[in-house]
Amino acid sequence: MILRSTKRSALRVASTGFTLIEVLLVIVIILMLAGALVVFVLPQQKGAEKNTTRLLLTQIQSALDTYRLNIGSYPTEDQGGLGALLVKPTFENERLGEKWQGPYLKPGTKIEDAWGFKVRYELVDSSQKLEASAPDYKLYSVGPDGQADTDDDVKLADEAEASKDSKTVLEQ
Repeated sequence: MILRSTKRSALRVASTGFTLIEVLLVIVIILMLAGALVVFVLPQQKGAEKNTTRLLLTQIQSALDTYRLNIGSYPTEDQGGLGALLVKPTFENERLGEKWQGPYLKPGTKIEDAWGFKVRYELVDSSQKLEASAPDYKLYSVGPDGQADTDDDVKLADEAEASKDSKTVLEQ
């Protein structure tokens, strides 16, 4: 009887642990889940970075339009470019300085895209505009590669459509 109980307790002790195959199987399952997570999450992150940059460009566009309504023109490089939306520039005409009602963006707003590059802002000469409805400026991000005029640049929707239309017109 004592011999039987000793064998039973020995069997119980041996069967309470995990075998090497069970542990390896759990590790393989965890690695497969991690791989699936990487495959599905990384593309979403790239899309989120572009959407974040588009939202920033829309916010800056709205601030530029408000600035133009108050001052009468878009900020020039002499006035600080996009910096004039955050900090009051020095105007030669004091009356223009009185019209400035900024800051037009929330204080502390960084005028950088999701990849850490500065948002590009360039005034466009009205004689060089292809369409009358196009804005008087170009506002865009250079995208993740940091190079201007490449396929990964992020532009506002109406600017992107205008540039596609102008390419179509030039090709015809």
